Amino acid sequence: MKYLLTLGLLAASFTGLSHEGHSHKINPEALQKAPFVDADYLTGQGKFTYKVDLNWGETIKGKPTLGSTHGGVAIDKEGNVYVSTNGADGIIKFCGDGHAHKAFGKETAGSHNLALKVEDGKEFIYAAFPGGKGKVCKIDLDGNIIWTIHGHPDHAAYKKEKPRYKPTAIDIAPDGRIYVADGYSTSLIHLYSADRKYIKSFGGGGNGNGKFRTSHGLTIDTRGEKPLIIVVDRENRKLQRMTLEGEYVDTPTTDLRRPCAISIMGDYIAVAELSGRCVILDKDFKVISILGDNPDKKQHHNYGVKTKDWKPSVFTAPHGCALDKDLNLYVQDWNSTGRLRKFIIQK
Repeated sequence: MKYLLTLGLLAASFTGLSHEGHSHKINPEALQKAPFVDADYLTGQGKFTYKVDLNWGETIKGKPTLGSTHGGVAIDKEGNVYVSTNGADGIIKFCGDGHAHKAFGKETAGSHNLALKVEDGKEFIYAAFPGGKGKVCKIDLDGNIIWTIHGHPDHAAYKKEKPRYKPTAIDIAPDGRIYVADGYSTSLIHLYSADRKYIKSFGGGGNGNGKFRTSHGLTIDTRGEKPLIIVVDRENRKLQRMTLEGEYVDTPTTDLRRPCAISIMGDYIAVAELSGRCVILDKDFKVISILGDNPDKKQHHNYGVKTKDWKPSVFTAPHGCALDKDLNLYVQDWNSTGRLRKFIIQK
């Protein structure tokens, strides 16, 4: 009997250890059950109607949740998905099937946006970090940091006794020049050479053309004859386009709901809007589909919405997004628990 009891205790011990190593689904099982009906899992209009896949995505083993999300999403050519978190896991790499493949670690924690670029056939992630004194990094797909630009450039806006620098976005032009948006402080866009030498700054705070109220996102659009910068001008509720030299071109989209980030795939752009929805734009920058529009304004841009109050296809605070090659959409909400969902386009 004593022998059997010992075996039982050992088995229980091993079971506990095994349980501690289990991954958990990011989206609670309750979102798959009543009182929801089929329509609650669908969102959008026309050919940009989506169905949310709540089985996609899991936590790093042993973690009950994804962890605080206040960042971006990027997808590589193999279909792996990279997601920012604020916790010690940092950037998490997911396989295409949603398996949590790897956490890049605390050195990548708190990255605010993710831009993925192909350089000489190899892919790299560029990330902005608004925490501390602010920095931007180039990272390989295994999580190794290639280089870092620490702190703000030598610009008059930072000459005060305690300068504030909070970079929120970074992207790279085809010629290798580096563009950094100081979205949470000056709303300036800083331009660096390909070898990370500071060149100049443009933009800054304001409501007029070429001025921004929170230059939250920044993406280089290479679809036209000449590359253009798209600045996601959050508090002016619009997108602005600039030349690579920093000259104002136009404002192709207005009346958005606090846009945070965009993702371009072919003729289409997805926009994550902090006030409870996402939209799809066509090649003329017109809204052609509205996704996950949240009727509860108390949940808009609300970091603290609990899992019990989540609705399957409804957003609370979309902050980062990415379209894959099939136009499926991955969206990260700004959320204390950590919220990430895949939306599958319906054909």
